[in-house]
Amino acid sequence: MSSLKSLFQHTFVYGLATVLPRLLTLLLTPLLTEYLPDADAFGEVSIIFSYILLLNVILTYGMETAFFRFFSDRAHKGKTLSTGLITILITTTVFVIIAFLALNQIATFTEIPAVYWKWVIGVIAFDTLMVIPFAYMRAQKKSLKYALIKLLNVVITTSTAAVFLIWLPEMNAINSYLPSDKIELYFIAFLAASIITFLIVAKPYFSKWDFDVALWKKMVRYGAPILIAGLAFAVNETFDKILLQKLLPEDIAETQVGIYSACYRLSVGMTLFATAFKLGVEPFFFSESKNENATKMYAQITKMFVVLGAIALFVYVVLVDLIKPLLLTKEVYWEAMNVVPLVLIAYLFFGIYQTLSVWYKVTDKTRYGAYISVAGATLTIVVNVLLIPKIGYLASAIATCGAYGLMMVASYVMGRKHLAVPYDLKNILLYLTLSIVFTVVFFYGFREYFGIGSWQLYLVGAGMTLILVGFISFREKALLLRLLRRK
Repeated sequence: MSSLKSLFQHTFVYGLATVLPRLLTLLLTPLLTEYLPDADAFGEVSIIFSYILLLNVILTYGMETAFFRFFSDRAHKGKTLSTGLITILITTTVFVIIAFLALNQIATFTEIPAVYWKWVIGVIAFDTLMVIPFAYMRAQKKSLKYALIKLLNVVITTSTAAVFLIWLPEMNAINSYLPSDKIELYFIAFLAASIITFLIVAKPYFSKWDFDVALWKKMVRYGAPILIAGLAFAVNETFDKILLQKLLPEDIAETQVGIYSACYRLSVGMTLFATAFKLGVEPFFFSESKNENATKMYAQITKMFVVLGAIALFVYVVLVDLIKPLLLTKEVYWEAMNVVPLVLIAYLFFGIYQTLSVWYKVTDKTRYGAYISVAGATLTIVVNVLLIPKIGYLASAIATCGAYGLMMVASYVMGRKHLAVPYDLKNILLYLTLSIVFTVVFFYGFREYFGIGSWQLYLVGAGMTLILVGFISFREKALLLRLLRRK
C-alpha cells in the first residue's frame, strides 16, 4: 500500500498543480465574457485554442510518454533526457520557420486573422519546448516544483490578461505602443507567460547533450502510436468547435461556438479531476509495472477513481447553477446549459479510460491506444457532421460523450486479452450507472420541475447526494477503512 500512498500523495500535489492554475484560468472566463466585445469574439478565441491543442499534440508527437517509458529503463536513462530535448528543439524550430513563412495561408485556411497567429505561433512553440523539462520533473517526482511553476505560469497569464483587457485602455501613455484589438492583447499576455515559464524550466537544455540515434529511433517508434492517439484525443476535445465554425451558417457560427464553449468550461470540475489523476498515475504505471502486485493495484486505482468520480459528478451537477453566474457573467451564455451534464459524464468516461489504458502502456502495445482513440475521433467527426446542421452544438456534446464512452468500453474489452487486471466490474458498473441516472434525473427532471435555484431543488439534491454517498460508502466500507487506517 506504500506505493498507492505515494501515488495519491503525488496525485494530490498534481491535483493542486492542476486545480489551482485552472481555477485561476477560470477567472479568465468571466474576464473574457465581460470584456471581449461579444460572443463572436469569445467563439473566435475558443477556435484558436482548438488549433493550439491540435498543434501541440502534433509537435510533441508522443515524446512525453516515450520519455517516461525509456527514462524508467536503467539501460537508457542517462541519454533519454538529452535525446528528447534535442528532438523537440529541432522540430519546433522547423515548425516556427514554416509557420511564419506560411502565415497568410494559415490565416485563410483557419479563417483566423494572421495578426493573431503571429502571437499564437510563439505560444505553441514555447509550450512545446517545455514538455520534456516538465516531464523530467514528474519523472523525478518533483511534484511540488512542478506545481509551483505551473501556478506561476497561470498567475502571470491571468494578471497580464487582466491588465491588458481592463486597465490598458485607460493608460494612454502605454497603450499607444500596443494593439487595440483585445483578442490580440489576450494572446500577447499568453506569449509573455510562456516565455517567462520557459526561462524558468530551461535548465535541462543547457546540460550535456548526448544524442543517441538508436534510442531516438526507439522513442519515435514508441511515440508514433501515442501521436495518433493524442491527435485523436485532440479531435475529441476540440474539433467540435472547428466543425461548428465550418458547418453552421456563417452569420451565427462564431456566436454559437462562443456560447457552447462558455458552458463547456463549466465542466471544469470533472476535467480537473481526470487530468490530475492522469498526471499522478502515468509515471506510477511504469514505475510499478514490475511489482508482483501491480495488477491488483491497477484494479484498486480504477475502482477508487470511479467511486470518487461518481460522487463528484453528481455533486457538481447539483451545484452547477450556483457556479454558473460566477463564471459566465452575461446571461446570453447560459443558453447552452443543457450540454453541461453530457460533457461532465464524458470526462468521467475519459478519466476511467485513462486508468484502464495501463495495459497497452506498460506492455509497449501503444498501437492499440491509437486504434481506440481513432475510433473515438471517427465517432466524434461522424456525429458532429451528421447532427450539427440539425441540432447545433448539442450534437457536439453528444459526440464527446459517445466518443469517450466508446473508448472506455473498448479499452476494457481489449485489455482483458493482454493484461489480467482483476477489476471489480460489478461494483464499478453499479456506481457509474447510479451516478449517471441521478445526474440525468436531477438536471433534466427535477431542475425543470422545481425551477432553477429553488430551495426545493437543492433540498432534493442534498437528499440524493446523501443516498449516493451512503450507498457507495456502505458497499466499500472495508476498502475505505483499510485506506484510512494506513499510516
